Amino acid sequence: MITVLRLNMTLPGIDPSQLSMMYAAALDMVEFAEANGFAAVTTDEHHGANDGWMPATLVFTGMLAARTRTMSVSVQALLLPLHDPLRVAEDLAVLDLASNGRVSVTLGLGYRPEEYAAHRKDWSQRGRLMDEAVEALLSAWTGEPFEYHGTRVRVTPIPRTKPHPHVMIGGSGKPAARRAARFGLPFAPPASLPDLEAFYLEQCELHGHPGIVVSPPSDLTLTFVAEDPDRAWAEIGHHLLHEAVTYADWQTPDIKSSVHSHARTVEDLREEGLYEILSPQQCRARAKERGANAFTVLHPLCGGMPIEWAWNCLQLYADAVKG
Repeated sequence: MITVLRLNMTLPGIDPSQLSMMYAAALDMVEFAEANGFAAVTTDEHHGANDGWMPATLVFTGMLAARTRTMSVSVQALLLPLHDPLRVAEDLAVLDLASNGRVSVTLGLGYRPEEYAAHRKDWSQRGRLMDEAVEALLSAWTGEPFEYHGTRVRVTPIPRTKPHPHVMIGGSGKPAARRAARFGLPFAPPASLPDLEAFYLEQCELHGHPGIVVSPPSDLTLTFVAEDPDRAWAEIGHHLLHEAVTYADWQTPDIKSSVHSHARTVEDLREEGLYEILSPQQCRARAKERGANAFTVLHPLCGGMPIEWAWNCLQLYADAVKG
């Protein structure tokens, strides 16, 4: 049974005192998760969100890596065109060295024009910015001098992982698949998209190298565990709905995502099934049914969930499901 801890640190109202306690709890939770056999922790990146949705993903990734020793730490995704690629190359090299190669990053283009405007990046040039940044990363991680915007530069230190840290190209359209193939990088679509995956592999063949696809399961759900799911939906369902609606409102018709909900009420969200609250017995039954393919994403602080509820979820899962 593979279990992943998801942390994006949202809190409606963004009360600093409460958010500070949430961050402290999140770092304790990742340590607890590792001690109880979780395989990975994931985070992501957005900017200017009304609920504080994780904006400083590489800083947070470093904290998660520092509190763990064996778990994979995954960024899904880093919005690369919003950043200075040389700084990203340095940061990821240091993270790779300090974590002993446990950090993996999906490099994403992003889909919110307001994020580009806030970072003084040209939305209409996002594809070019992405290509330039990926090329700079791969050149930087060789440790050799290279030309960058007319200047001879060298990035140090070099990563431990060869030929470079674990990076993938994310996206749900053909441009992303072509980019991944052209740069010889794994492709990480945000949903199970067989036709797009086949297109990527065809592109890899044209470029003369094998491709690697890392996609979420087609039946992915975001899971919370409680002894009494009915009571939990009544008391904390609005936290799950907050995240579902926030994320859905950012999506455009060309974006595909395995965690795109269409619900607008708690009742609809529960019926839809993407966000779920299960009892330990239901978790065990599903794990038995799926066998070696059992995959669970626990999202205990979802939508500003009360910390007490979040800890109860993790403890219950560790004791009554994994234990």
